[in-house]
Amino acid sequence: MTINCKGTLIDFTTPKVMGILNITPDSFYSESRKNSTDSLLKATEKMLNEGATFLDLGGYSSRPGAKDISVAEELERVIPAIEAILKVFPEALLSIDTFRSEVAEKSIKAGAALINDISGGHLDKNMLKVIAKYQVPYIAMHMRGTPQTMKDLNDYEDLTQDVLFYFSEIISKAKALGINDLIIDPGFGFSKNIDQNFELLSNLELFKNLDLPILAGLSRKSTIYKTLDFGPEDALNGTTVLNTIAISKGAHILRVHDVKEAMEVVKLSSHLQN
Repeated sequence: MTINCKGTLIDFTTPKVMGILNITPDSFYSESRKNSTDSLLKATEKMLNEGATFLDLGGYSSRPGAKDISVAEELERVIPAIEAILKVFPEALLSIDTFRSEVAEKSIKAGAALINDISGGHLDKNMLKVIAKYQVPYIAMHMRGTPQTMKDLNDYEDLTQDVLFYFSEIISKAKALGINDLIIDPGFGFSKNIDQNFELLSNLELFKNLDLPILAGLSRKSTIYKTLDFGPEDALNGTTVLNTIAISKGAHILRVHDVKEAMEVVKLSSHLQN
């Protein structure tokens, strides 16, 4: 299973790690916020040295109840960050965390390699057209509503089946548009409560039937720290536990704040599978 990123073929025989770079002032995990070019470049260098294949750059906070910002403000955060990173690290594969087609298109033109859309194209009808136009890999996540409303939209008849059906529809649309490289993200923490997140993780191997790379974004989320009764700053060990489970159930990409520890999960898990 492979995807093409700017001419580089990424093989998922071994799972990959995606490091999170938030350029928002209100990300739920304060240590992930990079509000200066210097801190952004230092974090980039650290994650690349630790083994990250991708870096996920986000200018719009998608935590539950996050403040909505304009497209212009998102672009003001994202485009200079892309340019700054690629000037120093031209080979970096940057994923842009956005649900807006205008941000996606301008980011791709600035050198981004992937688009990571929390809405799976549902919040901007032009998103899939942009992906098809530029033929960049597209991460489609499952979510209901918006970051402002998703918290209360977690009433499912059958969570796993509903999410699988959601992806089957996106896959059909993507194929119709000629999109070649699609990655699916079940959306842990998005329009799902704690019990539902554990249910989805328990059933993650069922998503292998879609025959696409699977991304798991569990890093330091409330499913971990609320279950263990502390804050996100203490959730690294719990993150490692759930990342290990995700890999064992078929995840191909771990989206994380802590690259070194995630790479250890990948390396140790690969020995168990061989």
